[in-house]
Amino acid sequence: MSTAPPPLPYKLIATDLDGTLLRSDDTVSARTRDALAAVTAAGAAHIIVTGRAVPWTRHILDDLGYDGLAVCGQGAQVYHAGEHRLLTSVTLDRQLAGLALSKIEAEIGPLALAASRDGLDGAVLIGPGYQVQEGPLPYLPYTDPADLWSAPLNKVYIQHPGLSDDALAKVARETVGSLVDVVMAGAGVVEILPLGLTKATGLSLAARRLGLKASDTVAFGDMPNDIPMFGWAAHGVAMANAHAELKAVAHEITASNEDDGIAVVLEQMLAARH
Repeated sequence: MSTAPPPLPYKLIATDLDGTLLRSDDTVSARTRDALAAVTAAGAAHIIVTGRAVPWTRHILDDLGYDGLAVCGQGAQVYHAGEHRLLTSVTLDRQLAGLALSKIEAEIGPLALAASRDGLDGAVLIGPGYQVQEGPLPYLPYTDPADLWSAPLNKVYIQHPGLSDDALAKVARETVGSLVDVVMAGAGVVEILPLGLTKATGLSLAARRLGLKASDTVAFGDMPNDIPMFGWAAHGVAMANAHAELKAVAHEITASNEDDGIAVVLEQMLAARH
């Protein structure tokens, strides 16, 4: 008589996108797609947890045929991909953000700014001097500072002409950490967020909607903005290409995003059941 294989050790697979699920060409490999399909067929849920806001994430989810929940905007947005619907959204207090920026600039001089507007179709605004990574993601240039604050925002991006990402994030956190959260989310991507908002905030909300808990969760990531998610999940897996700060708090380090690091771990989970 055949018996059903034992359950997977984790019922929720939480994956960051850039540098984790996505390869450098913004695609997901066939091997990783197959591994995710196999764990979901075995009863696990997959939630994408990304710093990108919904407008910059939706095309990837659609390409994956992904119809579950996604946590976008660094935890600010819980998005139902199948229904193209925003379930929760947290916005940044614009007055507080303006105060934070002025305090940072008083310390280190002028910043180049960009911002992500709230909503399903919220534009990303790019200010003078802000260096954008070339690619398919749409954005709107602005020159009048008032345009930056004219509609609700999820986050503000900051760059400095003379400081590294890590140094900029550190000085910003030391200067305004009691007003807003500051995270380093990728190369050239330092963000100002509502105080207390993290990927863990959004992931916990999404998991609750699925009847799942932190103890059910394995999380994959590559940047310091994934640290709270690793703190929340039962098991945190850093990619080989991950930032040293994330590797330091990971339970496990897998192969890089280019070498199917997520698939490596999921295949081991599946194999262990037989």
